[in-house]
Amino acid sequence: MGDETTTAMGGQTRRGMLLAAGVLSGATLVPSFAKAVMPEMSARRRLGPLEVSPLGLGTMNFTGTYGPRPSREDAIRVMRTAFARGVTFYDTAQAYGPFLSEELVGEALEPYRGRVVFATKFGYEIDPVTNRTVGLNSRPDYLKRSVEGSLRRLRVEAIDLLYQHRIDPKVPIEDVAGAVADLIRDGKVRHFGLSEAGAATIRRAYAVQPLAAVTNEYSVWTRDPEGEVIPVCEELGIGLSPWSPTGEGFLSGTVTDATQLDPKTDIRASYKFPRFSPEALRANRPLVDLLRSIARRHDATPVQVALAWLLARKPWVVPVFGTTRVDHLEENLGASGLRLTDADMTDIQAGFDRIGVHGKRFPPVVLGMSDTGAVIGTSSLGGHGKSPLPLPSTR
Repeated sequence: MGDETTTAMGGQTRRGMLLAAGVLSGATLVPSFAKAVMPEMSARRRLGPLEVSPLGLGTMNFTGTYGPRPSREDAIRVMRTAFARGVTFYDTAQAYGPFLSEELVGEALEPYRGRVVFATKFGYEIDPVTNRTVGLNSRPDYLKRSVEGSLRRLRVEAIDLLYQHRIDPKVPIEDVAGAVADLIRDGKVRHFGLSEAGAATIRRAYAVQPLAAVTNEYSVWTRDPEGEVIPVCEELGIGLSPWSPTGEGFLSGTVTDATQLDPKTDIRASYKFPRFSPEALRANRPLVDLLRSIARRHDATPVQVALAWLLARKPWVVPVFGTTRVDHLEENLGASGLRLTDADMTDIQAGFDRIGVHGKRFPPVVLGMSDTGAVIGTSSLGGHGKSPLPLPSTR
């Protein structure tokens, strides 16, 4: 996300380079991508054994989460433009829509199968009559049935990366990992991952089926993974793919206490995210000012600094951002060419330590579904996480 911005790079603006390449002309849903890939996006990072672009595109917003739902044509245009720009990693989930996001991803990226990496998530039970999520369900039989639907919607023979969307407190993680291992042996899934998982659960799952990646919320203003998740990922060779790397859009600088979020179309308002109250937005504004001060050193924007900060943390961190607009896509991808200095990183950390963050990242009902707990560096239920311990008769 972010304001439409022209950023100097080698005497030509990043936007100007793309206009010259024809990516933003809007003349076709399948852009000419021979000249459009930025050199920085040609680089690759690793999520475990998976090789992907340094930034990924999250597709939840195409179902109308942080604002009105875009048209099908616009959603497809954004995804195909992302591919033209060098994005090879796309993140979706059964619960987004539900199902709509997977359908859009499958339609948009079918021409590029074999050249892109699909990540999707299971774990929510979806009522077949109302098409609404009705709670968590990671029982192995339900999990395996749900994957059949994902394969059909994504139009693939195998899912590159299958995440458990949230840790199910009714199903031992060993049983979940065992079911995914079965799917891998059957050739329907290639790699396993967890979302919003803490270190204890990650270790338990990994012992049954090695993980390629963990996707937890992580950004300049959400540091929870630094306490226990990043260390265990580094130890076990697991990649980290942060979601909401721009702080649900706040770190772009485009959301202020004067912004009117529509509770009918914006989850930040409908769920009353604590950090998006007018009081918290005012109190947290210095964080954006901090990013803006760093951005001025590089002729960049705050959101580019926020993404570049994550890229600088570890070489196996692959942020996944969401957007419904090509201009915001362009701005965000510009972060791949931004190299923060040691002084920049030190100043960002010192500023964060001085300013702090006001408000929890989610209301209690949503925070309660996170395996990492509400306190930085903790697991919510002690030594084994939220997942129940398996019975002696199970895997």
